[in-house]
Amino acid sequence: MKLDSGNEMPLYQQLKEEIKGKITDNTFPYGSKIPTETELSEMFQVSRITVRRAIQELCQENYLVKKQGKGTFVKHAKVARKIKYLLGFSKSCEANGMVPSRKVIKREIVELSDEDAKTMGLEAGSHAVSIERINLADGVPIMYEINLFPYQKFAFLLEEPLDGSLFELLEKKCHTIVSYSNNSYLDLARASGRIAKELRVPNREPLFFLYSEGYDSNNELVYIGKDYVLADQYRFYLDDPK
Repeated sequence: MKLDSGNEMPLYQQLKEEIKGKITDNTFPYGSKIPTETELSEMFQVSRITVRRAIQELCQENYLVKKQGKGTFVKHAKVARKIKYLLGFSKSCEANGMVPSRKVIKREIVELSDEDAKTMGLEAGSHAVSIERINLADGVPIMYEINLFPYQKFAFLLEEPLDGSLFELLEKKCHTIVSYSNNSYLDLARASGRIAKELRVPNREPLFFLYSEGYDSNNELVYIGKDYVLADQYRFYLDDPK
């Protein structure tokens, strides 16, 4: 394929548009490695300098990302979410034009730590339902989610399908509506072990750690959330995204 040398648009910009088009039509899928500079140069019959400039600008515009020693890859669009607003993963994805899905890693009854028991207003040694899931956007793992629910009220979650929105499930099954979050904060973390494996990233990959407590309209705690989020795939806004 030869670019139009008579076009008013410079060759590197034409090449940028060609590459963006191949990302849009899934010729270059999200997460895939694109052809090398030499291959692109031959494919579009342009110089490697032209290819290098096009790739550099596409990296700056967050279409591509270079991984040292591995090549250049298509960068998945980030999920955007306002940090001060209670918005579930499904709604966050839908707001960004992505399709949410989930993979349940495990669910079990666990003994709460002293700190989590205190947060739930329970005695030390009390139990909770722990649900661990992977949240995916357009099939790409984005978040390792750990939610703790007081056992006495939410034991039914051990038997429910958990491949959809937990907020919607709680409302349907026990008329519990999560109205607001409290004590939410962000920390930095590094991927390791099971979390790195399930998110398909190497150890020490940068993550956001999002802690939150969800409450219903009666100011009763519904869950404690501990989410590990790929920093490269998620963006938190302090204000409404425009």
